Formats: sequence, structure tokens, C-alpha cells
Amino acid sequence: MNNPINRRVLLIDDTPAIHDDFRKILTPKTGDSADLDAMESALFGSAPKNATTVFELDSAYGGQEGLGKLLEAASKGQPYALAFVDMRMPDGWDGAQTIEELWKHDPLLQVVVCTAYSDYSWDELLDRLNGHDRLLILKKPFDNIEVQQMANTLTTKWEMTLRAQLQMSELEERVEQRTLALTQASTALQREIDERKLLESQLVQSEKLASLGQLAAGVAHEINNPIGFISSNLGALDNYFKHLQEMLQAYVSAEDGVAASELRDQLKQLRTDIELDFLLEDIPLLIKESKDGIGRVSQIVRDLKDFSRVDSTQEWQWTDLQQGIDSTLNIVAAEIKYKADVVKEYSELPEIECLPSQINQVVMNLVVNAAQAMGNQRGTITLRNGVEGENVWIEVADNGSGIPPDSLQKIFDPFFTTKPVGQGTGLGLSLSYGIVKKHRGDISVRSEVGVGTTFRVELPVHQSRKAG
Repeated sequence: MNNPINRRVLLIDDTPAIHDDFRKILTPKTGDSADLDAMESALFGSAPKNATTVFELDSAYGGQEGLGKLLEAASKGQPYALAFVDMRMPDGWDGAQTIEELWKHDPLLQVVVCTAYSDYSWDELLDRLNGHDRLLILKKPFDNIEVQQMANTLTTKWEMTLRAQLQMSELEERVEQRTLALTQASTALQREIDERKLLESQLVQSEKLASLGQLAAGVAHEINNPIGFISSNLGALDNYFKHLQEMLQAYVSAEDGVAASELRDQLKQLRTDIELDFLLEDIPLLIKESKDGIGRVSQIVRDLKDFSRVDSTQEWQWTDLQQGIDSTLNIVAAEIKYKADVVKEYSELPEIECLPSQINQVVMNLVVNAAQAMGNQRGTITLRNGVEGENVWIEVADNGSGIPPDSLQKIFDPFFTTKPVGQGTGLGLSLSYGIVKKHRGDISVRSEVGVGTTFRVELPVHQSRKAG
């Protein structure tokens, strides 16, 4: 910003005499003139004259040559501040075209049009060149003082314009930096807000799981006793009925030995009326179905406890992942039984170190999402698993509607959902993502619209460090 004012001037005119005149005006020899001025001051007592500003003048005799000099000067980092351009140059470009070409490469260049007459009116020239702020006209024949004043004024203006551009550029850079900083701060704040909402949602979900586990424990405690004696009673009833069957069979066998025919007829009629043969067949079936029902109730209670794992107190433990998956499927059976068939393609898995209730929550979210992706058509949900090195993996695949590519990139974002308003919070997959990452695992998705979606969860067998 402290560089001296640029005094470099380019003259483009096809008349050599004009170049001589400009050199005398803009680059005068100062030696003899200075001595004469000093003698004049001594003799007549006049104040010494101010030294005339000296410019660095380069000459070109046509538009193409002028453009070449301008480009060469720019390449050396020594641009021209001002160009005097003759309007009528018979060979090559005229003044208007020359100025157009100069400004294509150096829009900051100040220009003075030198002309005695022109093929353009001044208004036409200004409109064509759109140079109202950097174009002046110098009529021939010109006065020396006009040339000096224009040169002084326009080179100073060039310097001021350059300074203004530099300041504007610095200001724009500062604004850009400040805007970037504000954008980054805003992004960080939004990320913090989203993370806080996610953590709050995870806390709520954990509390729900804890409540569910407590409910399961209470239900198990209250139901297990009646289940126990009902099951025991059904077992005893089954044994008793077998004895009754033996006794009834003995009575049937003894009918023929009854002497009174009337009594025999009454017994046969009674057997027919009460459908004894049917009862003998149906009662064992009823007892068996009742025992199966009691067994199912017991299994539901066990699955509910296994799903919530309230007794784990959220401690890391070695868990049979396969058992957790099956328990979860039983819990969500009502959600999927009318929408999809479940296909299991299981492999033998080792126990893994995890928070079982949280992994069950991930599986539940993926299975329920798969069921909801079926729409009106009944589909298929396929569960696969396997082992790769020190990791186990689970896949939940469906042949539902699929996820569009633009939504696929945001599928794990908090509060993002493709479901209709009121049918989804957008937290299920983001919570699942957080749980998997807490386990030092990975969750990914691949999908094709109209074909289906597959979610894959990979978990390490061992947890070398525990998340808080």
C-alpha cells in the first residue's frame, strides 16, 4: 500500500510526430531547464518553479502493437496506469477496437482518446465501450497543460482505484472468513443440538427399556406362580384322565356281562347321548392344547425378560446373540405377522460382549422398519448372520419399496423420516446408529427402489474398551 504512484504511460498513435510531442510534455529533460529556472529566480526574485512530474512513456504505432506491450508489461508486474489512444489509425485496429482489446486484459487501465475527428460520436463511443468511469477525450490539437493534467490526474486515479480494489478484496476476504467462521460455528452448534437431542432420546429409550424390563419382571413374578400350578394341574389331570379311560374301558367291556337287557340298553344309550367315544378322543387333545398354551405364555415372559434384560443393570456381558434375535422376533411378532414372512438364514455364532438390551433394540428397529416398508403387498424379511474375523454380523433384508438415493444419505440423521407425518419420529435408525457405534461396530445400508433394502450390523466379539 506504500508503493509510489504508477507513472507508466502507453501512447498508441500511428503518427511519429505525436510521439515526439508527448515525450517533450511527459518526459522533459530537466538539466538545463533547472539551471535557467534558478537564474530567473535569482535575477527577478520569483519563486522557483515546481519540478514537472516525469512519466515513463512507452510508444506503440498500432493497436496490435499496443496490446503486445500491455501484455508484456503485465507479465513483468509493471502494468500501465494510462494509455493515450489515437482514434483513427488506418492500418489495423481503430481506436475503439484497440481500447476494447486493452480492457479485455486490463480493465483497470485508464484511457484518453486522442482525436481531431472520429467515425463515432462521443456518446456512441461511451456506449460501445461502456467506459464512462475510465475514459476521457483529448481533442487535437491539444495543449501541453491538458496532457500533463490528464496524465497526473488519471495516474493518481489508477493508484486510488487499485488501492480501493485491494481494500475491497481484503474486506471481502475478511467477510468471507467471518462468514465461514459463523457457518462453522452454526454447524457445530446445530450438531451439538442434534447430539443433545439424540442423547436425550437415547436416555428416554433406555428409561423405556428399563420400565419394560421392570414390567416384565413383575409380570413374570405374578404370572409364573399361576402358570406353575396350572401346568402342574394339567399334568395331573392328564394322568387322572388316563386312569378314567382305563376304568371306562373296563365298564364298556363289562356291559355284555350285565344280565338285564334293559340295563344294558340304558348304558349304551347313555354312552351315545354323552358321545363318550368323542370325549375320550377330544379331552386328551384339549389337555395337550392347554399345556401348549401355558408353554407359550411362559416363553413370552422369558422373551420379554430376555429382550429388556432388566437384570443386567446395563452391564457389559457375554451374550448369545442368536437367542436375543429370536426373542426380539417373538416380541414384534404381532407387528410383522400380517405384513411379511420371516426367513432365517442363521450361522453358528460365538457369544459376544455387549449390552444385550440395546442390541435387541437395534434388531427390533430394523425388523419393524422392514415390515413397514412392505406397503400393501405381503413381503419377505430375511435375517442372516455370520462371523468375519473378530466380528460378527447381522443382516436384515426386505423386498419392500426401497429407499431413494437422496434419502439414503440421510437415513441415519436424527429426526429424518420418510414416513408420513405422525407415523415416525425419525429416531429409530439414529438411535440404532448410536448404539452400534457405542459398541465399536458399524451399521450400513444398501437399497434399490422397487427391489428392497438390506441393513448390515457388524459388532466386535470382544470389547477392548467400554463406552460410558
